[in-house]
Amino acid sequence: MSNFHDYLRDKALVRSEHLEQLCSSYLSNRVVKKGTFVLMKGEVCKQTFFVESGLLRLYSIDSKGKEHIIQFAPETWFVSDRSSIYFGKPSEYFIDAIEDSELAVLDNHYIDTAISISPEFRTYNEYLLQNHIRHLHNRVNMLIGADAQSRYLEFMSLYPNIIQRVPQWMIASYLGITPESLSRVRKELTENKG
Repeated sequence: MSNFHDYLRDKALVRSEHLEQLCSSYLSNRVVKKGTFVLMKGEVCKQTFFVESGLLRLYSIDSKGKEHIIQFAPETWFVSDRSSIYFGKPSEYFIDAIEDSELAVLDNHYIDTAISISPEFRTYNEYLLQNHIRHLHNRVNMLIGADAQSRYLEFMSLYPNIIQRVPQWMIASYLGITPESLSRVRKELTENKG
């Protein structure tokens, strides 16, 4: 869990005297193979996943069987169903591994414990929550008001290191467009560069 340890130190600015406590309480390591689910729809989510290596996705499936990808989680990203954790309700989402992945798994008590141990973590956790809300608002705004090209450019900005790691149909699902529309967008962008 060296990436998580580094993340706490470098991003959350957790003091060294608190790091050992934060890396032992309600925290475990898990290795998952590509295609493995770490959350299934209908389960109450009790964990948050920090991606040490690999790639996860959070998605739903509608009544017609169509997938709608909400989030990708590459290295040093968190993924969870916060609503299910907070309200103790069954999740509407699936989380699975797109690649073989190594995860730091934070039990649902981890955040409360970490907040009580480290004022720096408390401040950083508040920042993460507000940033998450900001990204969700931006995502909703893009889905209801932006054209496919703008959505794709925003995707490339947010996830610059996963374009080659994710099948095109998954990117199209995230963007709320068809794979054919995505192909057109990519072709137009390539032509505009030349």
